[in-house]
Amino acid sequence: MNTNLILLNSISSRFPNGLGNDSGLLGKYIAFHNYRGSITATRPGNLQDYYYGRRPTSIVIPNFRNIQTQDTNFQGGYMTFYTADRSSWGRSVEGEQIGAAYKEKLAEPGEWGIYMMMQGETIPKLENHVRLSPDQVDEWGVPLLITSIGYDQNDELMLQDFLTQGVAMLKAAGCENIKEHDSQQSPGLDIHVMGGVRMGENPETSLLNKWNQMHACPNVL
Repeated sequence: MNTNLILLNSISSRFPNGLGNDSGLLGKYIAFHNYRGSITATRPGNLQDYYYGRRPTSIVIPNFRNIQTQDTNFQGGYMTFYTADRSSWGRSVEGEQIGAAYKEKLAEPGEWGIYMMMQGETIPKLENHVRLSPDQVDEWGVPLLITSIGYDQNDELMLQDFLTQGVAMLKAAGCENIKEHDSQQSPGLDIHVMGGVRMGENPETSLLNKWNQMHACPNVL
């Protein structure tokens, strides 16, 4: 985002709307990852197994949607991350809640818990953009960046597909107490925000060529 901020603030008589911004697309087509969906569950059995001091390694399921052909009602896809551990979190311990005995009881591992989350692809689009504030500046007098980014129907459909597929996987694995979660968090509250300085062969629809050089300023990469 600061790359966009710098370029938008770099104005001159040649580039009144930001450095290299002949196309008017600087700050447009912002993308991010959708982390709203998660699923929790428990799994009975295997109580003889416990990994003291650390969780087993997290597992990643690569995207399996829309790989060769469009096989869903949404574009793009999502990765799935999940972990399994025997946590004592959320368990109540009767008796006096202080001292060594309480600590030992609290540290006893509970049943196996499963946590699954999505990392969904968002489709870059013109409406998702950043722009300079006309009246607010930072402590050095530099105009601040206004972020105007939101979810669309594609994101909602992908979220629902993750929840449906994730629940099916956990049921097939013998899990119980399966609960779906939608954090409804605002875009950008996690990681991997990207875009704003579009790459392409046509200077009228992009700012950078395939070498990351600005079409209008070849010495700027």
